[in-house]
Amino acid sequence: MAWAEVSLSIHRELVAEAELALQEQGALAITLQDSADDPVLEPAPGTAPLWPHLQLRGLFAGDVNRSDVLLALLGLPGIERPDALAWREVADQDWARAWMDSFQPMKFGNHLWIVPSGMKDPEDESALVVRLDPGLAFGTGTHPTTALCLQWIDSHDFTGQLVVDYGCGSGVLAVAAALKGASRVWCVDNDPQALDATLANAARNNVADRLVCFPPEAFLQGMGGKKAGVVLANILAGPLIELQVILMGSLQAEGDIVLSGILQEQAQWVADTYRPGCKKLDVVEQEGWVRVHGLAR
Repeated sequence: MAWAEVSLSIHRELVAEAELALQEQGALAITLQDSADDPVLEPAPGTAPLWPHLQLRGLFAGDVNRSDVLLALLGLPGIERPDALAWREVADQDWARAWMDSFQPMKFGNHLWIVPSGMKDPEDESALVVRLDPGLAFGTGTHPTTALCLQWIDSHDFTGQLVVDYGCGSGVLAVAAALKGASRVWCVDNDPQALDATLANAARNNVADRLVCFPPEAFLQGMGGKKAGVVLANILAGPLIELQVILMGSLQAEGDIVLSGILQEQAQWVADTYRPGCKKLDVVEQEGWVRVHGLAR
């Protein structure tokens, strides 16, 4: 079966009206995509912020009356010309296969792999496989900030260590640390959806018995006065600055702190904040993002 898709560029203030117009014309699916490279990096819990300018797409059955759809959309403010909209034919396909083609196994460092469900393990006897699917919580390994952390995890021995994953998102870092031998991983996130995703992914990888999840307000009490040998925090530069006392305070002497979610131009700011508590710091860059690693005094 063939499908027809209409697309238009639109400001976020008009999205609700445009979605309603598409629904009234029988749209089977509506998708939104950033049209101006305006990243939304860390939405607040319970919110779904939109980019300032979006590409709005409506999917219809192939025999839809396109004139009716165009008339409905051209009635919206800010859409004044027919050439502001575009139609394209969408061939029927195996959508499960299309999803798998988009997300292939990924390798980080020498041994660590992220493998989506339904895919074969890599032909590598030394491979350490984290099974993880793309979802609502941040962190699948596709973004440089997560990749930088996974590369560091691959190079580190976690045997018997206590670990903190602050801003755990999908739990990918926590799961990887547990698979590498961490005895306990405290996972912290201000989004309940992220904590649910972390526990689900831990169960999928058979390490749920070693992960404990907390909202930020319960984190320190939940640790029960213990100190971590490794603190991982893949969030953003601003929160990393604000959390310096808490993160360093949860780390034992000689412990490792790994910070990511930092733009290259923010690296000095973050490094200067953490330097007093660390006897050495190193910075690694990838695609405009950096990882800061320190060894606690």
